[in-house]
Amino acid sequence: MSSSTSRSTTGGRSAFARLRSRAAVSAAKLATTASRATGRGAGGMIGGLVAGVIDPNILEGLAGRPTILVTGTNGKSTTTGMLAAALRTKYTVATNDGGDNMDAGIISALLADGAASHVVLEVDELHVPAIADRLKPEALVLLNLSRDQLDRVGEINAIERALRGCVEKHPEMTVIANCDDVLMTSVALDAPNVVWVSAGAGWLGDSVSNPRGAGHIVRDEDDWYATTGDFRRPSPDWAVTDEGLTGPDGTYPLELALPGRANRGNAAQAVAAAVEAFGVDEDAAIAATESIDDVAGRYTTITVGDHHARLLLAKNPAGWQEALSMVDRDADGLVIAVNGQQGDGEDLSWLWDVKFEDFEGMSVKAAGERGTDLAVRLLYAGIDHELIHDPVKAIQACPPGRVEVLANYTALLNLKNALTKESARG
Repeated sequence: MSSSTSRSTTGGRSAFARLRSRAAVSAAKLATTASRATGRGAGGMIGGLVAGVIDPNILEGLAGRPTILVTGTNGKSTTTGMLAAALRTKYTVATNDGGDNMDAGIISALLADGAASHVVLEVDELHVPAIADRLKPEALVLLNLSRDQLDRVGEINAIERALRGCVEKHPEMTVIANCDDVLMTSVALDAPNVVWVSAGAGWLGDSVSNPRGAGHIVRDEDDWYATTGDFRRPSPDWAVTDEGLTGPDGTYPLELALPGRANRGNAAQAVAAAVEAFGVDEDAAIAATESIDDVAGRYTTITVGDHHARLLLAKNPAGWQEALSMVDRDADGLVIAVNGQQGDGEDLSWLWDVKFEDFEGMSVKAAGERGTDLAVRLLYAGIDHELIHDPVKAIQACPPGRVEVLANYTALLNLKNALTKESARG
């Protein structure tokens, strides 16, 4: 083949690639607009799905801006929202604030705001290695690791090893890691540039064995160490306490709008990431995290008739433990709704790891598509309850007043839509 033919062929392929990319972007915008116009969804997924089918390499084409990824079993959406707010005090930011954290949602987020100077993305832990390879992020936030959707995610130590491999493959990344979480500490331990944050570790059931060798983990108040080798908790650069947030330059008050100790840990990692990786002012970053009062409809209160229902999301044993600690025991009723769809995980055996035993005296309703599974668990927990599969009817069956609602992913999504319609009807 002559050199002129070779150049022509190469140029033709390049032109075709550019044409395909433009077609993918145009089709994605049309799909997103159509989804919103017809009321089928917010468009956070469909545009990315369409673009990815037309141009499988579109993510690489959308790379190039300073990017930070946020991953972990629990707290991704909240931390991402806080981090995006903190960065917006200094930059313009594109983010997947709808919680769509796999390829399609990430493509949609990058397409939606191509003019933003920086990118903040929550990423499903299974997808982090591939997304990091394609976007070459400046920083990675590691929150926590525990069992989640056993039928989809699989064995948690395999996820730890995959994330560890990602960190090793991208030594240029700044890693912001929770040193109270044994598995995330193992992931980040060999990173050349790591910022350690003491963000708390509420769930300890998946960090008993040493992920880096023989032996097991021993905990001594805030410290932990492996019984063999030299693997132990690093000294934190940042630490969240009941009083506030301590960093390298001092201690700052932290008054969040969101409830719970876990959200204080999320804020600590968001602030540390904004300050250490992108030079945001500490006070500005903290104020931005304090302004977050809603995350994709979680923590909101919806009024329906004589009931004021506060919505809390819980997806796995660690998340349920934290959400249960947020329940107001003085509320007039408690509705627990559980589905078992693909977005939730069909294996609900984890229900038996959750401590439901301390709701005596509350009016408790078991709801959701898998409400019967939950009702059996509550029976063995000795909790007096009523099984009402429809979550809206379960709320209405509670005494008038404040109702706490705990639901897993699709149960919460369906309930929010149903409650919004009920509220609109008056």
